[in-house]
Amino acid sequence: MSLKKIVLLLVIAGLLFAAFTLDATHYLSLDMLKQQQLQLQQLFVEHPLAMFAAYFVIYVVATALSLPGAAVLTLGAGAIFGFGWGLLLASFAASLGALLSFLSARFLLRDWVQKKFGARLNTINQGIARDGAFYLLSLRLVPVFPFFMINLLMGLTSIKVWTYYWVSQVGMLLGAAVFINAGTQLAQVTQLSDVVSLDLLGAFALLGVMPLLAKFVLGLVKRRQVYQGFTKPRSFDNNLVVIGAGSGGLVSAYIAAAVKAKVTLIEKHQMGGDCLNTGCVPSKALLHVAALAHNARQAEGVGVNVGEVTVDFKKVMEQVHAVIKEIEPHDSIERYTKLGVNVEVGEARIVSPWEVEVTQNGETKRMTTRSIIIATGAKPLVPALPGLDEVDYLTSDTLWDLKELPKRLLVLGGGPIGCELSQAFQRLGSQVTQVEMAERLMAQEDADTAQLLATRLAAEGVNTKLNHKALRFEQRQSESVLIAEHNGEEVALPFDKALIAVGRQPNITGFGLEELGVHTNRTVTTNALMQTNFPNIYACGDVAGPFQFTHVASHQAWYASVNALFGMFKTFKADYSVIPWVTYTTPQVANVGLTEQQAQAQGLDYEVTCYDMSELDRAIADNSAYGRVKVLTKPGKDTILGVNIVGPQAGELLAEYVLAMKHGIGLNKILGTIHSYPTLAEANKYVAGEWKRAHAPEKLLEWVAKYHRWRRG
Repeated sequence: MSLKKIVLLLVIAGLLFAAFTLDATHYLSLDMLKQQQLQLQQLFVEHPLAMFAAYFVIYVVATALSLPGAAVLTLGAGAIFGFGWGLLLASFAASLGALLSFLSARFLLRDWVQKKFGARLNTINQGIARDGAFYLLSLRLVPVFPFFMINLLMGLTSIKVWTYYWVSQVGMLLGAAVFINAGTQLAQVTQLSDVVSLDLLGAFALLGVMPLLAKFVLGLVKRRQVYQGFTKPRSFDNNLVVIGAGSGGLVSAYIAAAVKAKVTLIEKHQMGGDCLNTGCVPSKALLHVAALAHNARQAEGVGVNVGEVTVDFKKVMEQVHAVIKEIEPHDSIERYTKLGVNVEVGEARIVSPWEVEVTQNGETKRMTTRSIIIATGAKPLVPALPGLDEVDYLTSDTLWDLKELPKRLLVLGGGPIGCELSQAFQRLGSQVTQVEMAERLMAQEDADTAQLLATRLAAEGVNTKLNHKALRFEQRQSESVLIAEHNGEEVALPFDKALIAVGRQPNITGFGLEELGVHTNRTVTTNALMQTNFPNIYACGDVAGPFQFTHVASHQAWYASVNALFGMFKTFKADYSVIPWVTYTTPQVANVGLTEQQAQAQGLDYEVTCYDMSELDRAIADNSAYGRVKVLTKPGKDTILGVNIVGPQAGELLAEYVLAMKHGIGLNKILGTIHSYPTLAEANKYVAGEWKRAHAPEKLLEWVAKYHRWRRG
């Protein structure tokens, strides 16, 4: 604790000690006020300014220290100064005292509370940031809530100081007026309940609800305003129209059809979206073949001689497309039509909040719908680098039309896609140069995770160029080169093919969002219900963010579709508390919950427990003993905050932790679970054992040792 906080605590403690030692609260009683009323009034007549100042200071100190007697002080203001002056002094003194109490709580406790309970308080902080003034005004208007508790608790939130002050000033004014008025007739007041009756409390309570009701009405007005200029149809062709047949759109349509809603799914290109056609499925098929080639080359080291390993790249790509074809029926028009979905092939355009046009082969038809879900996905981000258009470059979309294996492949980007494809092509026989402008690969991962992967890529021959900022592409003597800046100097990197893998950008243009007025900011802007600024238009998946994962798109689709179809009865807020993600390199990199760098950025306290995969029997037997399991827990507890696994089948091992975090299962219960031997999953048990060993009750064990010595005689 800082010296300033210690000093403030001592000052507060000293004032409280003095107040109770001197029995100051005795002077803040109704009986004492009535006894001294005439003398106080006479003092006011003789020394008005001194009485103003003394009263003001006493009220501020009493309120700041949360001393009992604020109601009596307020009565006294009316009894001594009259209604006008009394209301002026009491309202400002009460607000200033409340502000001092608020600031003290904020200075002494807020950082600690936010640091310790920050994750749990996110929703409260967001609510305070959005509607803090409404909540505070409601609390101030209802005398049932002790004001000193409001002062202290609000100090722990993120509400702005000025907002807190002026809302308190306004909110306490009416209650103060009631007591001030009663104080002008003090002789008739025998107890405080004479001032605040149950009827009056009820009236205040109703009044306290008014700000929240006003907020609700303003919300209705705001929602109505967004629809101004549009005519809502009297009837609708559909309950739901979904634009985009990737994972988010398919799940949305599936759910709508399952609950017997009339749903139309519109796709302009290929059913299944990026995941089936250019993303997850083809890339994993390519990684599988690349792993086979790599393992065949490594087989000689364990006694299996397969001769020279060659790669028929044309056949490799045929295999990749064969995998797509085999999975394709799962996402086909035929399947979804059988499920009850009306599938339209064509370009969609939203022309009003309830109308969507579909254009195919020059013909356009319009349909009406109660709700719309935008699930248009994302596309590869291609940077505006000079000379790029003159280079035969590839993206994760166009890569799958490649017919020949590039002898020299330049991969621009060090994220998950760049790392997966760099390793795959290196294993298939290309000489890969991977260029990353940051100081390490996988910037979203912890530094030790990135280093484990970088070491393996380098061992397999990938030429990784870190801290290289791409400047331009050039043709030099019939050779393509990337000019990059490294340590202030230009470096030329030659290649035969370039793969651009610097990220993906959401598809937010070309289907009417701009004209309609749907808010966008790189992604389509949505709230926790997946709604856009038009309450009946939703978005999910890559186009909505914040995560660009197929499983997150499906997860969001449930919220979007259920809220769109049943929102008038019940709404659900999207939950991102337990999101797993995997990079399918060798070794795989798998995460759920917080990484170390995320925990540090949030200022959270945590403990780290690791288990080295090189010690795992099954990994040793499989000749894949490389990597580690890292678990973040709350200090001194087995509660899991996050898990990062680098190793063989890391994505499969992660599932146990996803389940554990989702249902509040800690490391002790994982340790107490039987895991088959020998399996990779034993690593999860062993890391729990490492945590248990680090938290062994040493004092208790000392007594246990003494017990055993006694038993031995």
